[in-house]
Amino acid sequence: MPLSRRQDLIRALPYARRYARALTGSQPRGDLLVAESLRGLAVAEAGPLPARQCLYQWISRQFRPAPASEAEALNILERKLLLLTSLEELTIADAARVLDLGEAEAAEILARAHAGLRKVAQTSILIIEDEPIIAMDIEDLVRWCGHQVAGVAATEADAIELARQTKPGLILADINLGTGGDGANAVASILRHHMAPVIFVTAYPERLLTGEAIEPAFVVTKPFEPMTLAIATYQAVTGGLQNLP
Repeated sequence: MPLSRRQDLIRALPYARRYARALTGSQPRGDLLVAESLRGLAVAEAGPLPARQCLYQWISRQFRPAPASEAEALNILERKLLLLTSLEELTIADAARVLDLGEAEAAEILARAHAGLRKVAQTSILIIEDEPIIAMDIEDLVRWCGHQVAGVAATEADAIELARQTKPGLILADINLGTGGDGANAVASILRHHMAPVIFVTAYPERLLTGEAIEPAFVVTKPFEPMTLAIATYQAVTGGLQNLP
């Protein structure tokens, strides 16, 4: 493999991990999927797609989901398109090429997926966010998605106490809580006593996508579009719950 291609793949790794973890609902499964895809790319002839999109393509092809429940609102192709266009910010045309679809077909599937998002199984969500305006926006989005707000915590201590009281079905946490502490520390404390899927919101996603330690399965880049958070919430509720002990 040419050195330039190898360097492009290395730069694409954090984004590939984010996609694979969100797709599988698990850091270990997602990172293993990325590793398997890299091994395949190392011996395959280079295609026309850029390195990052090539990784997305291999991950998408290699992923073997568990049998879908009849109650699930979205099928796996719809999930892939939502993640590629919102979480990974590909255009519909690029996402279609990654998934070997025509652009018109991809647009039709994506429209159907957007319509199905609100049919997700409901849960209660604890929001950990120190910025009041952002917290209110997230509350509105959580309710729009059909979920309940278990509570809103602006500090590490408040988050731990609210989780103890409410036992949320999902935790949505900003990493940086300013003078109120650290969102990751709050989540670590909560998960010692109450297991729930977690979505981290951060301006620096690469720091949580190294593959070198225990890291989150769901990472949303800040600032984010409402649809991105809605899709991550759907994936966490439907995929993350399947990976809890």
